[in-house]
Amino acid sequence: MEVLADYLLFLAKAVTIVFAFGAIVALVANAVRHQRQGHNDRLDVQSLNERYEALSDAVIDTIADEPARKQRQKARKAEEKRRKKASKLGKSETRPKLFVIDFDGDIKASGTDALRHEVTAVLQTAEPGDEVLLRLESSGGMVHGYGLAASQLARLRDHGIRLTIAIDKVAASGGYMMACVADRICCAPFAIVGSIGVIAQLPNFNRLLREHNVDFELHTAGEYKRTLTMFGENTEEGRAKFREELEEVHGLFKRFIEQFRPQLDLNTVATGEHWFGTRAKELNLVDDVITSDDLLLKASREKALYRLEFHPRRSLQDRLTSAVDGAWRGALRSLRHDTGTTWD
Repeated sequence: MEVLADYLLFLAKAVTIVFAFGAIVALVANAVRHQRQGHNDRLDVQSLNERYEALSDAVIDTIADEPARKQRQKARKAEEKRRKKASKLGKSETRPKLFVIDFDGDIKASGTDALRHEVTAVLQTAEPGDEVLLRLESSGGMVHGYGLAASQLARLRDHGIRLTIAIDKVAASGGYMMACVADRICCAPFAIVGSIGVIAQLPNFNRLLREHNVDFELHTAGEYKRTLTMFGENTEEGRAKFREELEEVHGLFKRFIEQFRPQLDLNTVATGEHWFGTRAKELNLVDDVITSDDLLLKASREKALYRLEFHPRRSLQDRLTSAVDGAWRGALRSLRHDTGTTWD
C-alpha cells in the first residue's frame, strides 16, 4: 500500500507539472495571438445604478410574496422598455451624471497614466451639473509622480467640474496632495489622513568598501550635482545641502495644499504626522466622515452613476511575463495542495 501511495503521489506531481507547462505554452500562444491582432487602449464604462438595482432586486425578489414579485418584474420590464425606446430616439440620460474613478497609488503613482485618460474622457463628455467622485487609496510616494497625479485632478476644477474625493483607508503624503485638490474630501472614520511631510533615506557602504580595499570614484560637474551617495564618503556640507532640498520640497508641498485648502492651519498639520478620520475632520483635513459606499448609495437615488476604468495597451513582454507568472503560481498552489507542503 505504501508503494501504491508513493506512486499515486508521484503521478499527481507529474500530471500537475505537465499541466502547468501546457498551460504556460497555451498562455504564451494566446498572448502572441492577441498581440498580432492588436489590442488597443480601452475605456470601460459601467453603470453603477444598474448594479445597485440588481442588488436590491436580488433581496426583494427573495423575501417578497408572489404578487409583489410579479409586480416588480413587470415594473422592471416596463422601465427597460422605456430605456430602450429612449435610446432608439437618441435621448440621453436626463439626470446629472456622477463619474466614478478609482486610484490605487503605489510609490511611483503608476496609476497616473490611466488617470489622465479617465480625466480627459470626463472633460470631453461632462455637461453642466455633472460631477466626479474619485475613490483614493495611497500612502504616497515620489514627489514628481504624485505632483502629476494631483495636476490631473486640478484639470477637473479648472473646467468647472465639481470633484469629491473619498478615502476609505489611507491618503497620506502624496496621497493627501491629490486629495486636497478636491472641492470636498470625505473619509471613513478610521481612514489615515495627512502625513504632510517629506522623507528621503539611503544606506552608505563607504566604510565597508574601505575595509575591503575597494575604491569608489564619483565625478560630477556642478557643485551640488550629487550631495549624498551610497558608496562615497558623505560630507557635512553635502548633508546640509540635502536637508535644504528636502525643506524646499516641503515648502512646495505646503504652498500647494494652502492653494486648495486655505482653511488649514499648516503649522499644526504640516508636521509629517497623520490622523484618523474623525480627528482629521476636526483639523479640517477632510470635510465629512462617511464611506464611499454611502456616498454612492445616496448619489444613486438622484444621479446617473458611471464608473470609468482605463486599460492601457500592454506590450508583448508584459503579457508574456504576466501569463508565465500566473501559470507558475497556479502550479505551485497545486503542488502545495497535492503534497501538503507550504513555502514562500
